[in-house]
Amino acid sequence: MLASSACPNCGAPPPSAVPMPVKRWSVLLLLCTLASPLSATDDLGDLARAYVAAHNGAHLSLPSFARQTGLACSACHYQFLTLTPFGRKFKLNGYTLTNLVPLTEKDSTNGGKLSLSPVSLLAGMVTTGVTRTKDDQPDTQNGAAALPQELSGFLAGRISSQMGLFSQFTYSGADGAFGIDNVDIRFANKTSIGNAELAYGATLNNSPSVQDLWNTTPVWGYPFIGSDAAPSGAAGTLIDEGLAQNVLGFGGYAMLANHVYGEFSVYRSALQGSAAPTSATGAIDGVAPYWRLALQQEWEHQYLMIGTFGLHANLFPDAVSGPQDDYTDIGADAQFETAVGSGNIVLRGSYVHEDQTLDATAAAGGSNNVTNTLEVIRFNASWYPKQWIGLSGGYFDTQGSTDAGLYAPDPVEGSANGSPKTDGFVGEIDLNPWENTRMGLQYTGYSNFNGGKTNYDGSGRNASGNNTLFAFVWLAF
Repeated sequence: MLASSACPNCGAPPPSAVPMPVKRWSVLLLLCTLASPLSATDDLGDLARAYVAAHNGAHLSLPSFARQTGLACSACHYQFLTLTPFGRKFKLNGYTLTNLVPLTEKDSTNGGKLSLSPVSLLAGMVTTGVTRTKDDQPDTQNGAAALPQELSGFLAGRISSQMGLFSQFTYSGADGAFGIDNVDIRFANKTSIGNAELAYGATLNNSPSVQDLWNTTPVWGYPFIGSDAAPSGAAGTLIDEGLAQNVLGFGGYAMLANHVYGEFSVYRSALQGSAAPTSATGAIDGVAPYWRLALQQEWEHQYLMIGTFGLHANLFPDAVSGPQDDYTDIGADAQFETAVGSGNIVLRGSYVHEDQTLDATAAAGGSNNVTNTLEVIRFNASWYPKQWIGLSGGYFDTQGSTDAGLYAPDPVEGSANGSPKTDGFVGEIDLNPWENTRMGLQYTGYSNFNGGKTNYDGSGRNASGNNTLFAFVWLAF
């Protein structure tokens, strides 16, 4: 499965205890540029420009959205991929806001309507990088270079007055393959309940949480880029992109009075390519429900969101029938944003608890326990003092049941004691010399890796041996 990359505006290697790499985040970067509480046919006018003037954030945008809206990227992003409240509204309203005169049917004899964007929906992105781990990995060149690490094409923008599209197609250098990445197709509308505005819509997508508006859920969480060549922890929850790009999801969402957000979606297996009819996670029995609830409040210079989300799935491991494994993921998250001088600080946190009932995997000898749990905690912060520079740092911790069947000894990526315990930090400095270009340096340090500090894999490797320095360039066009 291809790596995913993208924007809250806008997913997908196997889940990992470490925050996801470039993948989903590449998208985010490209994706944005604007958000608005206006309808798709309203003129941007003074409201959008006043918002931009009041929020001096840095930016990088999906060029097709920029052409569609005609606004600076800072309307949507403090810095890519971190959305402003304005950027979240753009996504909520279905990617439809435009400052261009659409192509319309003036005289339709059959009652049909045409409302097409006069500009191309095409955009592109490329990432490249150099990765060095503290200790060499077996049979792997240290200081490995990737050009490209990812190369993506996008179709993104307004389809009609109430429909919009974000779709990404990615070549992954690690896989040497090109395929579907994140997809989110939306219908959006508005009405009123009493004196309160209700923004509502429907989403058709291919990864749980790709449709989310915040940088706390799995597809859009920090770090927004990472190395494909670095080791990652053995364990990850199912909601953390375990189903990405191999499902079809459909659901409805609503935002009441710009304060209360709710969504309910269901997912059905849509296994891609030669992996069908089996995949790394197998097929879903029936449908897998996903839910999301969030409360938000925006002040003049601060913003706060607290929320919860979850997923339940019954899976046939590596098959489409027979014994099943059951997964229930329940998460809580929060995001706080505040202006500091001429810049902004964004704080994010999330917690996910997963219950596993592994009847099928245990019967096949893949796990020692029938029931297991996993817990994943992430806290991180970003400071954007100027439009051209950003500093970020975060802590991550994955822990759960000891199971030598699931987490077996193996060089580098195995566990000598059967524990998934992996924790550490990620720090990053980013320079944005141009609005479509980012150059960054990222360091990941581990306190524990797959259950231990020393000889964690049973082959003599220490957790600190996986400490990783990653230099990258990220370009949108």
